[in-house]
Amino acid sequence: MTIRVLVADDQQLVRTGFQMILDAQPDMEVVAAVADGAEAVAEARRLRPDVCLLDIRMPRLDGIEVTRILAGPGVENPLRVVIVTTFDLDEYVYGALRSGATGFLLKDSGPTLLIEAVRAAAAGDALVSPSVTVRLLQHLAQPRRATPPPMNDPLTERELDVVRLIARGRTNQEVAAELFVSLSTVKTHLGSIFAKLGVRNRVEIAAWAWESGVVS
Repeated sequence: MTIRVLVADDQQLVRTGFQMILDAQPDMEVVAAVADGAEAVAEARRLRPDVCLLDIRMPRLDGIEVTRILAGPGVENPLRVVIVTTFDLDEYVYGALRSGATGFLLKDSGPTLLIEAVRAAAAGDALVSPSVTVRLLQHLAQPRRATPPPMNDPLTERELDVVRLIARGRTNQEVAAELFVSLSTVKTHLGSIFAKLGVRNRVEIAAWAWESGVVS
């Protein structure tokens, strides 16, 4: 099955480079490459791509606003969005995650990470790697509480173990190995965590963990 991708970036060199990398993959096709946020929204709504790869800084609408429109809370049938950013400059990434982005990567991360991020998003997962996501979350998510916020249905100790590992960039397989449980057990815990926290993806779990002080 071919993963259909929309690329939105105001730099033509970046758009062309991403398109060449993704189109070279046997399971990917760039269906649109646009230069501004408003066009990204229009084309995404028209084409319904599997993954939208968005720059943070674009004319007319920035990546955060585009993400909110396409994937934010309350959006019916949200699209899957991966944000592209430059680490030391873009301090809006955390807001983008809260607006519905399923993942993000750095512009200089290289082709392999770009491809992995798109495949993860298409699969309904998120690329949460120690070299990217955790570093950005540590930088951007300033803990506002010393303890997690009160919950009607608190996370169990084992669920908190899973949350901590997810927040540190572990994959499901790595979580299973570190906790000495099966992969299906990890997926069961994740389903419960999603429901209790009211989140939709692993990036939001990681953001909650850093924000609430579950990890530091």
